[in-house]
Amino acid sequence: MEETLTLNTLQAAVTETGHSIDIVWVLIATALVMFMQPGFAMAEAGFTRSKNTANILMKNLVDFAVGSIAFFLIGYALMFGTDIGGLIGKLPFMEDIRPDIDLSFLMFQTVFAATAATIVSGAVAERTEFKAYILFSIVTTAIVYPISGHWIWGGGWLSDLGFHDFAGSTVVHSVGAWMGLVGAAIIGPRIGKYNGKVNAIPGHNLTFAALGVFILWFGWFGFNAGSQLAANGTANTVAISHIFLTTNLSGAAGTLAALVISWIRYKRPTLSLSLNGSLAGLVAITAGCDIVSPESAIIIGLIAGTALVFGVEFIDKVLRIDDPVGAVTVHGINGALGTILVGFFAKEGGVFYGGGFSLLGVQVLGVVAVAAWALGTAFIIFKVLKVTVGLRVSARIEEEGLDIYEHGEKAYH
Repeated sequence: MEETLTLNTLQAAVTETGHSIDIVWVLIATALVMFMQPGFAMAEAGFTRSKNTANILMKNLVDFAVGSIAFFLIGYALMFGTDIGGLIGKLPFMEDIRPDIDLSFLMFQTVFAATAATIVSGAVAERTEFKAYILFSIVTTAIVYPISGHWIWGGGWLSDLGFHDFAGSTVVHSVGAWMGLVGAAIIGPRIGKYNGKVNAIPGHNLTFAALGVFILWFGWFGFNAGSQLAANGTANTVAISHIFLTTNLSGAAGTLAALVISWIRYKRPTLSLSLNGSLAGLVAITAGCDIVSPESAIIIGLIAGTALVFGVEFIDKVLRIDDPVGAVTVHGINGALGTILVGFFAKEGGVFYGGGFSLLGVQVLGVVAVAAWALGTAFIIFKVLKVTVGLRVSARIEEEGLDIYEHGEKAYH
């Protein structure tokens, strides 16, 4: 009897320890993803002009703060509440929270929601009213992002079809980018960007931009590997290690592809495009980092880095939409591209592995559906903001800088 009791006690202790390891891993990954917020802030500030630095830092600080509360109060329920018709989660959610599991998951998902909102900041930088941006961030994290997220991660209709987006190439990155695309189009280009020709408006600090990208790359290991949501046991540790490797290889390949293509195309290896190539590779692998081989991850990264160079050109010179940091190409085009490439490179179900076109068809459907949702809702939100609180600062404020007029202080003295 005593031996049985001891054995039961030991088994309970092992189970509890395993559970604790899983929770701690999720919280560590949460901290890594949260650290991406200063990465976005540094990258955006570096790629834009010094007179708007305080404004950019303020946006990245406040959208994380308001996003955390909005997602807690409303967004989490819409995304992960009891499914209603495959379209939306049920409110309220508080009564369903289990403190031993759901609070860590809630925190992990909160930092993802904040990331989606932050992507928009770069696309509309240097000419947007601060108050309008904050209102937009609240609506994004409370409603827009959670609803499409429910379709994929919350048990909604795309999940039922077998759509695969492991860590958010579409759920997070494309949603933020498509909304940023609409915002940039409605707000219009910065003064002097298009006056008969396309004029480059260089950023003021590539050191900041490079630091931001390195921080983002570091945080991406939490973003992708943390989405395993467990670390206890051999299967989980193997999966996490695999995700670390594919994530890193794709980011590296994206860097090199953008470097080489820009070198050939512009006769010099361009740092700004190479940095965005790193991010493009990281965005693209996020959807399939768990189910593609390391070799496939390199190919995905090479495709993403190449798409980055031509995508930036297309948006800037053909669409003539002013995206100061290349957010739409990095997160939108490559988020969609990476999600679709899962249909080709997935080791189970991918076209190149004899799986036919079923998975590919579902991936394309999901990308199109989420893009339509993000583009449509963003159009409504930005139009409403434009006729209510206003979207764009005056020409004088834009020319002299948002820092002093919007916040009463400068980043540099």
